[in-house]
Amino acid sequence: MGEQGSDTASGEPKKATRAAKAVKKAAVKKTAAKKTAVKKAAPAKTAAERVAPEKAAAKKAVPKKSAARKTAVEKAAVEQPQSAGKPESPTALVRRARRINRELAEVYPYAHPELDFENPFQLLVATVLSAQTTDLRVNQTTPTLFAKYPTPEDLAAANPEEVEEILRPCGFFRAKTRSVTGLSKGLVEQFGGEVPGRLEDLVKLPGVGRKTAFVVLGNAFGRPGITVDTHFQRLVRRWRWTAETDPDKIEAAVGALFPKSDWTDLSHHVIWHGRRMCHARKPACGVCPIAPLCPAYGEGETDPEKAKKLLKYEKGGFPGQRLKPPQAYLDAGGRPAPPLGAVSGT
Repeated sequence: MGEQGSDTASGEPKKATRAAKAVKKAAVKKTAAKKTAVKKAAPAKTAAERVAPEKAAAKKAVPKKSAARKTAVEKAAVEQPQSAGKPESPTALVRRARRINRELAEVYPYAHPELDFENPFQLLVATVLSAQTTDLRVNQTTPTLFAKYPTPEDLAAANPEEVEEILRPCGFFRAKTRSVTGLSKGLVEQFGGEVPGRLEDLVKLPGVGRKTAFVVLGNAFGRPGITVDTHFQRLVRRWRWTAETDPDKIEAAVGALFPKSDWTDLSHHVIWHGRRMCHARKPACGVCPIAPLCPAYGEGETDPEKAKKLLKYEKGGFPGQRLKPPQAYLDAGGRPAPPLGAVSGT
């Protein structure tokens, strides 16, 4: 009896020990399983974390162009020299600029390039010749030039002295002869005698800058561009669309205020207004249709009768600058310019 009791008593602790070990082993297995599960889940979470920044970056990249445009408008508004009172907000600047363009479109519905041309080559040459002279003088000169040298090949092979004699009335005739014969050679050698329809190609030609290129692209190819000539620079600064003085920066600042489709017509409206009313020394403020929108009103003559006498070209009752203007201009009462040597009746 005593031995049997002893075996029974010693067997119970052994069973308890085995049970404890079994529980411990099960706990270890459970912990290991959890770690494995966490380890497997971790890469998925990391991948998700990696995707999130990429999506955010892509989302930011979409409005990058609009953000740059907005920044340009805000910069233009901030840099404007402001008169006393509340500064003009970027939104107000855009609205005022576009309203000015709409008003000018009603005043000059027949606005067009004031150089006579029949093809892209003629427009390119005429635009180069128009530097530091009037479009009228160019239009009176180019008929003789194009009659003798109708193609880039002809002008490229021309005798420089003969070209100089034709271009003498345009001023700076030697430099302009080098430019037009040089760009003609460039057209023949680089573009098969055809005027290219891309900005980056046009500006490679001698004497052709961005202003000339945009005149050609906008009016011969129908591709929008802003022509920043002396009139354009003067007026957009008077209107406080920008405080920039560099032509390229003016182009960028003004371009940010308007949709691209408006750029070519906008250029015509502004340049026509600069030639006819908003002159450099004596603006005709008293008859200006956009006087209520102009921060510079009062810099010129404000008396309507006196201001009216300052008007030029068809607004003042005088001939325009083209020998062969568009029919819409003639229908609106415009008068063609006289040929070289002719005596105008006004």
